[in-house]
Amino acid sequence: MLASCGGGGKTEEVKEISGAGATFPYPLYSKMFSEYNTKTGIKVNYQSIGSGGGVKQIFEKTVDFGASDAFLSDKEMTDAKADMINVPTCIGGDVLTYNLPGNPKLKLTPEIIGGIFAGSIKKWNDPRIMAENAGANLGDKDIMVVHRSDGSGTTFLFTDYLTRVSPEFAAKVPKAGKTVDWPVGVGGKGNEGVAGQIKSTEGAFGYVELIYAQQNNMPVADVKNSSGKYITPTLATISASGNGDIPADTRIAICNSSNPEAYPIASFTWLLIYKEQKYGDRTMEKAKAVVDMMWWMTHDAQQYNEALLYGKLPTKALTAAEALLKSVTYDGKPLLTDASK
Repeated sequence: MLASCGGGGKTEEVKEISGAGATFPYPLYSKMFSEYNTKTGIKVNYQSIGSGGGVKQIFEKTVDFGASDAFLSDKEMTDAKADMINVPTCIGGDVLTYNLPGNPKLKLTPEIIGGIFAGSIKKWNDPRIMAENAGANLGDKDIMVVHRSDGSGTTFLFTDYLTRVSPEFAAKVPKAGKTVDWPVGVGGKGNEGVAGQIKSTEGAFGYVELIYAQQNNMPVADVKNSSGKYITPTLATISASGNGDIPADTRIAICNSSNPEAYPIASFTWLLIYKEQKYGDRTMEKAKAVVDMMWWMTHDAQQYNEALLYGKLPTKALTAAEALLKSVTYDGKPLLTDASK
């Protein structure tokens, strides 16, 4: 990866790209970055520290790209003090998982989920839970709510869903966020921490990304969607949430989809970079390497998504991502062109 000129006349052989952020897509990114290293010789050093940390680090310009399961808000786009782009890489979903004797298959309504996280539903044998799960022997056991303790796009998705569907939860947590003041529960760091807490504590209940539940052999609940259908979270039902129109900047929430076949707690996840890549002592070679990697992730690397239970980018999302990447410049000049891509 050599070029004739860079920032301030420098040239650079790019050997490493740095990134930080979301734990939600970490299993997929680990696979992608390993394959990219084999393909190009470039190592991608990715820190799975949570979306909040990823946004902070790209704003501080200590990494080449950030990663977040929440697209940048209007305020964050302003706080960045330079144009940013949000490039989607896949679709993932939050699932509700639990630790109960025999781990029966549960059916949960938005009202039940909101009630548990708002603190009004405290026991597994609460009549509202039992009404949807007739015959299940849940016992008179306390529900131990587990949520994320770190800034997290997984939390943004989950609270975005809850504030849309549960007036009870929204009365206590009126706005979705990467971090919120939870009415009840204990925290775990990362999807890994939440999964570990739930797995080790009988009666625990919380949210993780689908792949973490599968990797840890944890049960997942069916959730009633906006069409009134109980939907099991699978690759197909999570992907179904993304089949719609996508704005040019790709900043769209797809949770609680109107698609009757869609699992309701789903989202894109994004990579974040500056639109103008000439800043600090950054070279053109480094900027081009980052954009080339992101193009590969949204194209050839999509072959790795489904094996790890992430949906591929739908056609409309891919088209928007391509336009965003082609808008990235170095010293005002596009880094990608129709001729090169």
